[in-house]
Amino acid sequence: MAKIKIQKKDIWIDMTPMSDVMTLLLCFFMLTSTFLTPEPIQVTTPNSVSEVKVPENDVLNILVSPEGKIYLGTENKNYMRQMMEAMTDQFGVSLNATQQKHFLEDAMVGAPMDKLAAYLSLEPEKMGEAIQMLGIPTDSINGGKSEFQMWVKAARDANPDIKLAIKADSKTPYKTVKAMMSELQDMNENRYQLITNLKTASEED
Repeated sequence: MAKIKIQKKDIWIDMTPMSDVMTLLLCFFMLTSTFLTPEPIQVTTPNSVSEVKVPENDVLNILVSPEGKIYLGTENKNYMRQMMEAMTDQFGVSLNATQQKHFLEDAMVGAPMDKLAAYLSLEPEKMGEAIQMLGIPTDSINGGKSEFQMWVKAARDANPDIKLAIKADSKTPYKTVKAMMSELQDMNENRYQLITNLKTASEED
């Protein structure tokens, strides 16, 4: 008996609807994603059970390295410019256009005022290495405020409603964090948030 040959047909699938959906998803994630600001140092925060979310806007982030070096900054560049102008005026530091540009492009302030101009004169790729060896001093100047306190005050003057958020490494010496908090208390800055990692159920057991 002769075999019946089944005619083969090409299968064609219209991929246009799928490409439209992928384009819409891509646009959605691009418009709704929040990009993290790069930090000058890597910090591993301690665990806690607190679920209070730190506000995304109008926050002065204070970063403390494992070695106890302090950095601070806010994502609002207008506030950063006002802080820069206030501090350079107080210390008589003159910054040229390139140095000011580097300051505003930097994620955080992390250099003593007497080294700020030299730091901002470095190439951007070298600034990342240099800032890890610096940090904002917490020693009082002539019995008055420290540079750290003056930067916090400059941020408060730029935005009276700014909130403070402290992010310290789990290996940061307690005395360093305590000294920084004492300086904030001396300024009547008694309300701030500590950034931590949320402890999982397995870690609680």
